[in-house]
Amino acid sequence: MTPPLVEAQRIVKRFGALLANDHVDLLVRVGEVHALLGENGAGKSTLVKMLYGLLQPNEGRILWQGRPVTLPSPKAARALGIGMVFQHFSLFENLTVAENVALALDAAAPLPEVAARVAELSAAYGLPLSPGREVWRLSVGERQRVEIIRCLMQDPKLLILDEPTSVLTPQECEGLFATIARLRAEGRAVLYISHKLEEVRRICETATILRQGRVVAATDPRAETAASLARMMVGGDVAALRHEAAAESDAPVRLSVRGLSLPAEDPHGTALRDVSFDLRRGEILGVAGVAGNGQEELFAALSGERLAPRAGQILLDGAPVGREDINARRRRGAAFVPEERLGHAAAPRLPLSENALLSGHAANGFVRGGLLDRGRMLGWVDAVTRAFDVRKGPRDPEARALSGGNLQKFVVGRELLRRPGLLVVAQPTWGVDAGAARLIRQALVDLAREGAAVLVISQDLDELLEIADRLAVIFHGRLSPARPVAGLTREEIGLLMGGAGFAMAAEAG
Repeated sequence: MTPPLVEAQRIVKRFGALLANDHVDLLVRVGEVHALLGENGAGKSTLVKMLYGLLQPNEGRILWQGRPVTLPSPKAARALGIGMVFQHFSLFENLTVAENVALALDAAAPLPEVAARVAELSAAYGLPLSPGREVWRLSVGERQRVEIIRCLMQDPKLLILDEPTSVLTPQECEGLFATIARLRAEGRAVLYISHKLEEVRRICETATILRQGRVVAATDPRAETAASLARMMVGGDVAALRHEAAAESDAPVRLSVRGLSLPAEDPHGTALRDVSFDLRRGEILGVAGVAGNGQEELFAALSGERLAPRAGQILLDGAPVGREDINARRRRGAAFVPEERLGHAAAPRLPLSENALLSGHAANGFVRGGLLDRGRMLGWVDAVTRAFDVRKGPRDPEARALSGGNLQKFVVGRELLRRPGLLVVAQPTWGVDAGAARLIRQALVDLAREGAAVLVISQDLDELLEIADRLAVIFHGRLSPARPVAGLTREEIGLLMGGAGFAMAAEAG
């Protein structure tokens, strides 16, 4: 029999007292699309980093085509035929597609040859790219194509894809799935990491499931349901979301934006163009869009990190706040959760209690008579930990010590626990597992049903269709009219996210 393409045998990886991988076995065959599933912190990233040479195991061994190998570096992994596309891209904005690809090659090649090869591969694999175009001009989907082409330039036998559809429109996802089918038909293998279980069931024929650093199942996902896969991942049932769409109502408008235009702050940013919408009490408004179309600028304007040209362009419970800063808006009952959890939502080297202070000092009573109430700060951390199942070692660790999913639960829970009248949240479940995603989404729904107004900016259409009452799409800094979710199809939303028919939709509104 042909040996497996790659096999990990009894892999152990420790980080101090933390056992990230506990005698993990993984087997990927030639021409196989293999899913690697698990909760946040289950050990998936640690395992694939060892397969790509970024980390080395403490115990166990890796076999490549039946022979034991040592992978001291990514260059050594690429030499064997292992490529990896990370969730967060590493491209130079001001360089062209061909220049970015050339920089990633282990052997230098003339730029015209690289450009020609990029054009050849992009045509062969259905990944349309212009080799001479600067990266800053590309959509997120196009940037992902650059990353895949960079791997294909090395002629890999195994391609590792980490959350590859998290930033794509439905149409771009279909294109990616077609590319994966081509790779499989050529006999290449794909190791596919995703929290989107329906797409795993669609394109993967094998799945290895990790929980708390151990393999708990190896199965054919096509024979499972999304619920059964989630159950294996978390060790129990993931409760269904309780959500009934808000009825059309004349509830008071809590957030009103009128004719908001803001220039981009940097050459690669996106200007906001005549953005207008109303958000009512008890409602969740979803804002969909491919990354880089003005989401960051919209969040900054709503939170007060950037001020509007005129105070009356943003009204909070009828009060003009467009020229008020973020603390003034917090005192009026607003709360904000930015997209970047480590660095923007939380200071990496500060303990959780001081991170709670950073966003809560204006409205949470953490400062009394000019002195910090550290007991109250710690109590807040404890309350968030209990309510949102934040898993951590010590009571008050530094933010950087938490896994991505647990830090996300903390920064969202820190604001939700205030029971704000308005919550603006960007990418609320970015990179979190099924159980954590359900917990956060249910909390958002519950907050709205208590009378708050909730605005959710997300690239996850499944998420928005599950929790939003109305949905708008942002494209090149313009916001489409908000429409009830019940009357929208994924195809319509995807076309708007790609810009097709956007002007027509805007006129119709």
